[in-house]
Amino acid sequence: MKLRNRPPAPCYDPHLVMPVRTHGEPPATAAAAAVLLHGRGATAESMIALAAEALTLPGLAFVAPQAADQTWYPYTFLSPLARNEPKLSSAFNVLTDVREQLEEAGVPRARIVLVGFSQGACLALEYAARNAARWGGVVGWSGGLIGPEGAPRDYPGALAGTPVLLGCSDRDPHIPLARVHETAEALRGLGAHVEERIYPGMGHTVNDDELEQARALLAAVVAEGVR
Repeated sequence: MKLRNRPPAPCYDPHLVMPVRTHGEPPATAAAAAVLLHGRGATAESMIALAAEALTLPGLAFVAPQAADQTWYPYTFLSPLARNEPKLSSAFNVLTDVREQLEEAGVPRARIVLVGFSQGACLALEYAARNAARWGGVVGWSGGLIGPEGAPRDYPGALAGTPVLLGCSDRDPHIPLARVHETAEALRGLGAHVEERIYPGMGHTVNDDELEQARALLAAVVAEGVR
C-alpha cells in the first residue's frame, strides 16, 4: 500500500512520504484490517513482526505506516499540542489516508482496528477520539489521549460501542496511570466499551495477556466481516 496524498513540501507533512508495510490478507479481499502504529524509535517492520508472530488470522489485513525519523511527534504526549506540530497533524493525515484506502478497498471503518504501542497507542487513541464513529476496535498498549493535564476532551461524534482495550503498567515510566484512567473515562463518555487492564510492576512493554486480548478482539471483528 502506498500513501496517495503526497504533499508538495514534505517538510510540512513528513510522514506522508514514508512507506507503509502490509502483512496478511490483501485489503481488497480482507474481512477486516488492523492498522499498526509503532512507538518512538521503532519501525513499521517491528509491528509487522509482532503481528506475524502473535496476531495473524485468516481474512485479516495488517497495514503499518512508518513515521519519519521513527517518531510520530517529537516531544512527550503530555506536552502542549502545538509543541508537537507539524508532525502530530502529519501523523493524523497518515491515518486518514490509510483509513480511506481501506474503505475504498471494501473494508468499512466498523471493521478497522487501530492498534498501537506507546507513542503509537497515544496516536491511535487520540485519532479515534477525534474521529469518533463505530470502529472495529482500538487497542492502546501503554498509551493515553494526547495533550497536557487539563486538556479539553469535548470531542464531537460518538464511538457507538467501539471496543477499546487499554493495557498499561501501574508504574510505567512514560505513561502516568492517571492519564490511562482519564482516557478510559473520556472514551466511555463517547460511547466506547472500554476494558482497562493495569499490570502491577510490568514496565513499558506488551505482555502475553495483552496480546491474547487483542487477538480475541481482532478475531471477533474478522468473524463479523465474514457473515
